Amino acid sequence: MANRGHAATPTLGKAMLNKYARAFFTRVLTPFAAFLIRRGVSPDTVTLIGTAGVIAGALVFYPRGEFFWGTVVITLFVFSDLVDGNMARQMGRSSRWGAFLDSTLDRVADGAIFGGFALWYAGKGDDLALCAVSIFCLASGQVVSYTKARGESIGLPVAVNGLVERAERLVISLVAAGLSGLHAFGVPGIDVLLPIALWIVAVGSLVTLIQRVVTVRRESAEVEAAAEAEAASTAQDTPDTARNSEATP
Repeated sequence: MANRGHAATPTLGKAMLNKYARAFFTRVLTPFAAFLIRRGVSPDTVTLIGTAGVIAGALVFYPRGEFFWGTVVITLFVFSDLVDGNMARQMGRSSRWGAFLDSTLDRVADGAIFGGFALWYAGKGDDLALCAVSIFCLASGQVVSYTKARGESIGLPVAVNGLVERAERLVISLVAAGLSGLHAFGVPGIDVLLPIALWIVAVGSLVTLIQRVVTVRRESAEVEAAAEAEAASTAQDTPDTARNSEATP
């Protein structure tokens, strides 16, 4: 869901709506957001409902192979990304708690989407290889997010744009899932898009994970080298200061 704290990260809504579409829908949804505020609904409630909708779309429809309708439901709840942020702006509310809640529920939503794919391929989809790929996409996505959060928590910038970050993972997977679902309406051969997308996301996530680990290692080494150089400089200056003090009558 949309982050309402200090650190902004790519969200499902931001990924699926370009800046012009976001501006349009923001204007359209502003009265609705104001209505919710008047009714006493909080941005956190909208975030929770949006996440619940994504989970329902993923875990109710995807395990049954209904990829088109599952993606439609998920896309509808994407608009909660815009509503909760709009409400927070109107209320002048920006909190660390809101950012934490959004980020946490983003991980839950991601897990539901790729978990839904895994359940399909473990069941009626009957493809253990793609089940394993779906699980890898789920796990690697969580670890990719963790590496950045952990690196930043120890004071490193983790200044790298990975090959396939959260926005790309979700857009590639959901667009492919929605199009693959058209196979149920008689469109031939289009169901191959989802397996292809999952392999792309899996490989891209692995590359992104490696990029972030390498970046954290480099930044950590740079910080430690700078600290050692500063310590050495301080140690060198201290005896000179002491000698100057002794030479003073």
